[in-house]
Amino acid sequence: MSDQPGSRFIVMLVYPGIMAMDVYGPLEAFAMANSSCGRTLYRMAIASIDGAPVPTSLGVPITPSMAVGDIKEPIDTLLVSGGRGQAEARRDQALIGWLRAGSQEARRTGSICTGAFLLAAAGLLDGRRATTHWAMGAELGQNYPKVTVDIDPIFVRDGNVYTSAGVTAGIDLALGLIEEDHGRTLALRVARALVLYLKRQGGQSQFSNHLQAQFASSPPVRSAQEWALNNLSTDLSVEALARQARMSERTFRRTFVEETGETPREFVERIRLEAARDLLEEVQLGVQAVATRCGFATVDNLRRAFVRRLGITPQQYRLRFAGQSAG
Repeated sequence: MSDQPGSRFIVMLVYPGIMAMDVYGPLEAFAMANSSCGRTLYRMAIASIDGAPVPTSLGVPITPSMAVGDIKEPIDTLLVSGGRGQAEARRDQALIGWLRAGSQEARRTGSICTGAFLLAAAGLLDGRRATTHWAMGAELGQNYPKVTVDIDPIFVRDGNVYTSAGVTAGIDLALGLIEEDHGRTLALRVARALVLYLKRQGGQSQFSNHLQAQFASSPPVRSAQEWALNNLSTDLSVEALARQARMSERTFRRTFVEETGETPREFVERIRLEAARDLLEEVQLGVQAVATRCGFATVDNLRRAFVRRLGITPQQYRLRFAGQSAG
């Protein structure tokens, strides 16, 4: 398949300690777009600061196709992979300096998972809304207070800067970019070929909550957590959860805290709040209806939870974020 006029040049920036799936997952989606339509829509390169092989999470190095200094043609899409090496990479002034300059030339810039930390270090997320892996959101916000961190969406677009959630969300981002460039039909064809959803239902919080529920080693506690996630509008008191777990309230409360690091009441408020955030972003329900559906009963209860945990009211949240998340 030869290069054709109008194809887009995509550069994936890598560094030591990247996660291999963050690199190859999104690029495979772009490659599948090429093969699905029989022409070169995307040309791809993997670039590092010096072109030398970089170690990955697999223990198998990735050999970049070029050094960043060898890039001569205009970059359409500049993507930054994530991985444990991001902590050291964001202190690499040569890397961050090139990323900052490269993003100014590229049509759009994006990150996969914890690659968001490099975008933040380069100042590219200042004043923007961004996401990252759900377990790293608090750290991103603490280290870069100019960034508005939202760990719920699978990926977020703010202007020409895109950030995606954990690991496989990089593929979701690639599908979103393909749809943006060439329409839903091709993006759906690529998703089907990769045996993926074009757009996952719900936000990242939905997956993180289920993962946290699985972290409970006690099957009764895990069962109660899963039941709570599926019955937000019902009675989720400690008594009700303990009944689901077939444990005494005292034993359930103690076991829950030991295994999850939070009280049952904190867990319930958090999952209800995250569900409310999804509804406020994606569905034009009245605030009272959102409160009722998520188990807060009254708007005042919902408002207090929002202000306590997020520092803004539900109405302010909707005005700020409704319709902004992609994916």
